[in-house]
Amino acid sequence: MLVLAALFALTAALYATVGFGGGSTYNALLALHGTDYRILPAIALTCNIIVVTGGTIRFARAGLIPWKRIWPILLLSAPLAWAGGLTPISQTLFLGLLGGALLIAGLLMLFQRDASDAAPLRDSPWIAPGAGAGIGYLSGLVGIGGGIFLAPLLHLLHWDRAKPIAATASVFILVNSITGLIGQTMKIGTLGLAGDVAAHWPLFVGVLIGGQIGSIASLKLFSQRTVKRLTAVLVLYVAVRLLWQIATGA
Repeated sequence: MLVLAALFALTAALYATVGFGGGSTYNALLALHGTDYRILPAIALTCNIIVVTGGTIRFARAGLIPWKRIWPILLLSAPLAWAGGLTPISQTLFLGLLGGALLIAGLLMLFQRDASDAAPLRDSPWIAPGAGAGIGYLSGLVGIGGGIFLAPLLHLLHWDRAKPIAATASVFILVNSITGLIGQTMKIGTLGLAGDVAAHWPLFVGVLIGGQIGSIASLKLFSQRTVKRLTAVLVLYVAVRLLWQIATGA
């Protein structure tokens, strides 16, 4: 458990640097560790909440969260994340779609002309909220926060500069993780597995420490361009990991 907690801390530090929670990788680590699949989403979402709560607070104190533009996205995504948490799904099919979408988004982000220091473009007002609704539902299904979907989309739309997008992803993950966790908890509540989730408390301590380190590094050490590049590399890493898992049946 201590080795797994250390891996969770490293994951949290990396993901918090770009405003993410790390839910997709937590799920992969837990699966490799042989954890009961029925509690994977609940553990991953709890870790997400711990990581992005600290990041959201730091982003808010730095004045990087565009609150007026976020609420239409959250208004649609939050209830659908809850609904997704209640819905059964074929994991293999969804991971295949997820991996392919992340691969394309990561490549586009990595190779598109850098415009992180330019004024953000004004996209159609319904695109981000509409996408947020779909992302929220998909996030609830598999026990992730959805920021790894939202951030690439916002970058491709030139919705804002890199750090406000990272801050937006952090808030998005926090809200969706809370509502998704409620849905997941309702599913496992009748199975008597709450104690099994609580037994993984060392993982929660690990992500608390790692998340704080990552969010501080994002604000103090990295430029707008670096944050965007880290986001792209991280998205590609997760995409390859998911696709490899499907191909090998691991």
